[in-house]
Amino acid sequence: MPGNPSDTSEVSRIAIAPDVMDYIEKRDCDFRVCTSCGGPILLPVRVKPPKKSDLLLKAAHHTIYVSIHQARFLDEIRIDMIPFYEEESAGYGQR
Repeated sequence: MPGNPSDTSEVSRIAIAPDVMDYIEKRDCDFRVCTSCGGPILLPVRVKPPKKSDLLLKAAHHTIYVSIHQARFLDEIRIDMIPFYEEESAGYGQR
């Protein structure tokens, strides 16, 4: 399994917002914090698979894989790290 469970010093200080915990439980899958052009982003592992270098953070019955490149900058995993797309903002609702 990918990830580095032995290095807990970096991830032990990272909090997970309650609304993110609810989101993860509803989606019922593992997630990964990775780098995007807009900063850290939280995606399901089926979209962005974990890497061997990722740090592991437990989120109830699931795991959040945290990129080592993001771990040092994170204090909390927040709901605004999850990309949400609205059809109008993507140009689908416009005529």
